[in-house]
Amino acid sequence: MKTLCKSLILSFILLCGTAHALDLRSAKVQGLVGETTTGYLAPVNTSKPTVLKLVDSINNKRKVHYQGIAKDNQTPLKTVEQLAGKKAITKTPAGQFVNNGSGWQKK
Repeated sequence: MKTLCKSLILSFILLCGTAHALDLRSAKVQGLVGETTTGYLAPVNTSKPTVLKLVDSINNKRKVHYQGIAKDNQTPLKTVEQLAGKKAITKTPAGQFVNNGSGWQKK
């Protein structure tokens, strides 16, 4: 389990350092996207094509990372996604949106 947690932390660091990081941060700060318990981003009350494209791009990259972690640790993908979701929500700064199953809330 320690290896799985370390892998999740490393994945999040890597994902935050991608070319989309600045756009992702801006989208989060503007309240356009938020973290969910599923380990993936979701748009917050918007259907803007640029936001949806960003969400899809980041989520596709996350899924690839999660699949690698799941395979390396012989753990179900769903377990990795849920752990990543919890970690993402915990790490979300105040003022940004999270959805932990009961709708969007500003943290």
